[in-house]
Amino acid sequence: MPTSIPIPQPLSSADPAAVESTCREHGLTEAEFRELHSRCVGAKATAYCPYSQFRVGASLISVDGVFFNGANVENASYPVTTCAERVAFGKAVTEGHRKIKAVAVATDIAPPASPCGMCRQFIREFCDLNAPVIMFDKDDNFIAMRLEEVTKSTPI
Repeated sequence: MPTSIPIPQPLSSADPAAVESTCREHGLTEAEFRELHSRCVGAKATAYCPYSQFRVGASLISVDGVFFNGANVENASYPVTTCAERVAFGKAVTEGHRKIKAVAVATDIAPPASPCGMCRQFIREFCDLNAPVIMFDKDDNFIAMRLEEVTKSTPI
């Protein structure tokens, strides 16, 4: 039976030491971290979620340094809904970027929410297991985990 990974406590994105430590641990520059944060929070504004009212924004950066954003797009037939992460990945892949360095997700709840199981599988297709997945909550607190840890954790 797989072992579940403990979920870290959220950190404040306003804490320079927390951001610096996270960037060092996950191979990101502080500028990349801030840009991912800004873009995924901003992407929430474009969400189409009339049924759940649950806005999600995602941003990712390719290994080439190109950013892609996405927001969830709901449908009355719930299984047809597309998550923010898959929207961002779809943009990246169709523009020729199939190797992704990092993923960020933002929601309007606290604590931060992790990608769903379907998105975790989708992310795995284009990221290695060491890629960081940074999850931001409504208060701009965040949890950063490697994809391998996210795939072994229970949903946040």
